[in-house]
Amino acid sequence: MYRKWLFLYKHRIRAELPKLYSQDLLNNLFRHPYTKIEYLQNDLRVSRLTASRYLAQLTERGFLEKAKVGRYNYYINQPLMDLFADIPEL
Repeated sequence: MYRKWLFLYKHRIRAELPKLYSQDLLNNLFRHPYTKIEYLQNDLRVSRLTASRYLAQLTERGFLEKAKVGRYNYYINQPLMDLFADIPEL
């Protein structure tokens, strides 16, 4: 199920935001259930402004949810969080 969901997510980003799409971006979004501007900036080797713009576009399109905690913004991959929450106990 995870692979199918990841496949659909990947193709949706590629279709809706083709200039933004990269494998490094996907790796960042699926390494952890959340990201920050600094993480994206380091992983994609882009400026802070570019990383901020990318996250804003992903949030506007519903790929991520923005949460402000203190003075920091976190960008949550809610579908990935939901997948983690649905893992049955062993």
